Amino acid sequence: MDRTKSADTIAYNAGDKPFDFVEEGRKTALVCESNDVVRDKLIAALEGIGYYVTKGTATPSALRRIRVHVYDVIIVGDNYDEGGILEYLRNLAMGVRRNIFVIFLSDTIRTMDNMAAFGMSVNLVINRENIDDADVIIQNGIADNAAFYRPFKEAMKETGRR
Repeated sequence: MDRTKSADTIAYNAGDKPFDFVEEGRKTALVCESNDVVRDKLIAALEGIGYYVTKGTATPSALRRIRVHVYDVIIVGDNYDEGGILEYLRNLAMGVRRNIFVIFLSDTIRTMDNMAAFGMSVNLVINRENIDDADVIIQNGIADNAAFYRPFKEAMKETGRR
């Protein structure tokens, strides 16, 4: 089944809009990880650095949430996704995708392997062995990404495009 198409054809449900009550300017994150211990550590790390976090309970539910809200950070575990979420994110318009920081969680790829991240169309890879340092790794990854895109975003702003 093509998960990207199924997410587009699912009826709107107000229950899938978890951020109607979040104060303006607060950053949001979606954590899609099936290991409860790892997921809880990621949620604690993200909340510790100021994110409002939602748990992805299953791929179809997570895809519905992504459709109605552009998250600042999305974390997808290799044992969770089965290709659905990452494929959906790869097919987003670049102007939207560029504003989402995507993290892939892996048992086999080393943390901050930039070539693996590039090949998977994600911004950062975190190995589960480094999960206790997730807050620092995520903050550094986001800061590096912001520094990389700063000239581009400034040029877009100067030319009247966002």
